[in-house]
Amino acid sequence: MVTQEQRRRQLAREKFLRQQQRRTSARRKARMRNAAIASVLGVILIGSVALYTTGVVLGDDDDKTNAGAEVTPSASAPSKAPDPCDKPAEGKVKTQTWKKEPAQTVDKSAKYTMKLATTCGDIDIALKAKAAPHTVNSFDFLAGKGYFDHTKCHRLTTEGIYVLQCGDPTAQGNGGPGYNIPDENLKDKSLKDNVYPAGTVAMANTGQPDSGGSQFFLVYQDSQLPPSYTPFGTVSKEGMAVLKKIASAGAQPADPTTGNTAPNATVVINKATVTKS
Repeated sequence: MVTQEQRRRQLAREKFLRQQQRRTSARRKARMRNAAIASVLGVILIGSVALYTTGVVLGDDDDKTNAGAEVTPSASAPSKAPDPCDKPAEGKVKTQTWKKEPAQTVDKSAKYTMKLATTCGDIDIALKAKAAPHTVNSFDFLAGKGYFDHTKCHRLTTEGIYVLQCGDPTAQGNGGPGYNIPDENLKDKSLKDNVYPAGTVAMANTGQPDSGGSQFFLVYQDSQLPPSYTPFGTVSKEGMAVLKKIASAGAQPADPTTGNTAPNATVVINKATVTKS
């Protein structure tokens, strides 16, 4: 027969177990909530996410190089808009990395243009070789190696900042070329009142100085960001129309593992080329 004291102890144990279960559940929810918040603010506060995209914006590159900018994913609800883009061209993503930044071969007095032939349309970018020679030189090198070909643009942010982040072969926000490049052009005259204007192309980074790699982001609407991300190009009018089309399709909910908010549109860089003129 169960005594009154034994019954009291049993009830106490059951109450304790219920409390522990509630606390465990609360901690789990808190971790998920904090992860979502971190992913949203990644580009500004994170070291991102990652997103590169930058990654901030972006989350850029690997542990040794850069992970994301950590430009900043947004946890907005998925859009119901149809995918406005075509199927990717056949081909495989290259995974080659290099131990050090390529030798400087860019001509700072010349004009360079980068074309991203994407599944959603061509995005032409006028590069700032004089103001950001290391960055432009790196993109010239990587594009020549086919590094960006067949890669997905892994992050679209639709709240707070408005960017499409690309340049990560892993499409996770933590990939990079194996080397870092220095920050450049952070006092560009286009950056006023901590705003990266629509049309800006800038590097993602980890939140640390000189941590750029291969991830970059394209601003489709004026975005409030600290001047910590190398601006190295400007999107053409026609390219902006492509970016707007991608943005109008919306973004997916934040991935619980990476924090990325992938675009609903299938944005793949079929081919990236840099041309000197």
